[in-house]
Amino acid sequence: MKKRIAVIASGRGSNFQAVVDAIGAGLVPATCVALITDNPKAYAIERAEKAGIPRIVIDYATFPSREAYERALLSAMQDLNADLFVLAGYMRILGSPIVRAFPGKMVNIHPALLPSFTGLHAQRQAVQYGVKVAGCTVHFVDESLDGGPIILQRCVPVLDGDDEDSLAERILEQEHIAFPEAIRLFCEDRLEIVGRKVRIH
Repeated sequence: MKKRIAVIASGRGSNFQAVVDAIGAGLVPATCVALITDNPKAYAIERAEKAGIPRIVIDYATFPSREAYERALLSAMQDLNADLFVLAGYMRILGSPIVRAFPGKMVNIHPALLPSFTGLHAQRQAVQYGVKVAGCTVHFVDESLDGGPIILQRCVPVLDGDDEDSLAERILEQEHIAFPEAIRLFCEDRLEIVGRKVRIH
């Protein structure tokens, strides 16, 4: 049986599109039941509309507090009854109540080889530190900042003359490969969290 996945995004949604395309091509045994966004101007909304995927807009700016926003988000997530929530460019840190409500049921993609360069501007950090290899990481979400169990990573060389934008562009190409692959492994029940590590069967 196909897994039910929901994507949470804040921006242009290119990783969301990569996942949708992989599902459409039969590469990921899943059904995308919704896009949730905190940003009513996110281009991801247009992508979801074109794909016939229901859109849920929970505009952060309309709530009096982060707690109120997250209560609404948690309620929407619970109503979806999804097997997996996919954070695809979601630009907020999820609070503990949400993370605890879906243990082992949320994945995120980060544009660095974790545990290096957590948080924002990971590509800029990689260039500034002069590393020779950067990349992306797909990981389960826990209450730490980009510190959940790692599912898979893909490497990208840092070239002479790279700046934040050029490196980010090449990392994004690998994200579009890695994210659907990790989601496929989840949907095929091939991932097992053992302590702080992920075992792939």
